[in-house]
Amino acid sequence: MSEPVSQAITRRSASNLALAFVLLPRERRGAMSALYAFCREVDDIADAEGRPREERREELAAWREDIAVACDQGVPRFAVNRELVPHIARYGLPREHFEEIIRGVEMDLDTQRYPTYAALEQYCYRVASVVGLLSIEVFGYRNPACREYAVLLGKALQFTNILRDVGTDAARGRIYLPAEGLERFQVREQEILAGRHSPRFVALARDFAEQAREYYRRAQAVLPAEDRRSMIAAEVMRSVYGSLLEKVTAGGFQVLGDRVVRLSRWRKLFLIGRTWLRIGFAPGRSIDGGS
Repeated sequence: MSEPVSQAITRRSASNLALAFVLLPRERRGAMSALYAFCREVDDIADAEGRPREERREELAAWREDIAVACDQGVPRFAVNRELVPHIARYGLPREHFEEIIRGVEMDLDTQRYPTYAALEQYCYRVASVVGLLSIEVFGYRNPACREYAVLLGKALQFTNILRDVGTDAARGRIYLPAEGLERFQVREQEILAGRHSPRFVALARDFAEQAREYYRRAQAVLPAEDRRSMIAAEVMRSVYGSLLEKVTAGGFQVLGDRVVRLSRWRKLFLIGRTWLRIGFAPGRSIDGGS
């Protein structure tokens, strides 16, 4: 039997998110692979900057129509969406969340600068928090406070990604760090685009990292004790990305070049094991997001 398309996409990605799926039961792991594959596919369309913008916009519109078919339990055109159909039905995944993710990646077609932190938070909500809102439906939860947890954790993870990828995004002409932050710390756009590291940039990055930590802290605070076990994959993400944030910080925010800060596979496996042990044996205890 051939491997499902979604699982192949997830396996090839070697992402931190995909690694967290190993702790899920088989059915939920399959659902998360399908959800991840959907996100990967639409994000890759938006990021394919070698193709005309309008062509990518039309393709995303086709995915919007196709996921609507999947949510109506029809027969979608795209293989990933066909694999999503039973999971959408089983876990009650809302169509508007999928559409919001597409609206988020569409922002990358037109927006290369964010004037304010509020504007950036809307982007992070669409491309990360909404993924979290879909994920917790798959994980299962009892306390509605898990929704706030998903929103906050999504923003924390995306802020970490943005900080890690400042240099690679700048190479594509994108700056996600908001203009109001640059102005506050007197960092010019050209310095970031040229990869110039300075004490002013470090101050800006440190402030951005602290905002990410605040999202991690708030997510940890609102996660209900009774749902910690079901949120184990999300808690793995919090631990892995929290550790990544601390590695970026410890390295002096050297993120302006083309070298991307990463955790070793052994470090990730350690964090997965530690999270599993802490939740499995003491589900009511908090789990730190650091190293």
